[in-house]
Amino acid sequence: MTETLQGFKAELFKALAHPARIRILELLRDGERSVTELQHALGTEGSTASQQLAILRMKSLVDTRKSGNNIFYSLRDPQVTALLAVARQMFDAHLVQLQAMSAEEPTFRQPARGRGPRRRLIRTSTPSA
Repeated sequence: MTETLQGFKAELFKALAHPARIRILELLRDGERSVTELQHALGTEGSTASQQLAILRMKSLVDTRKSGNNIFYSLRDPQVTALLAVARQMFDAHLVQLQAMSAEEPTFRQPARGRGPRRRLIRTSTPSA
């Protein structure tokens, strides 16, 4: 059972391992959208959006509905939005930690390139073979 659960989690996170797929899931959080709407929101070519949607469909993260010539996508499981919200909270916490660390560190000025003193390497002796 544990291996099955770990396998499921691994496949889920693989499905989430592309920024465009995460963006699609975020867009679907508010309800179903047509492929055209998703393509416009992503600002990508149709083939790119279709490829990412196909992966989400294969991983059972989205459902489709056809109406005339239009295909609409929706989230299969609303818990995906909770998972993405947790990821956002983790990102925010990490960002706050980085900002705090950068505020604590003194800043050192590097000399501008080509403006510092020149150093020359001097070979003193060569080792004999």
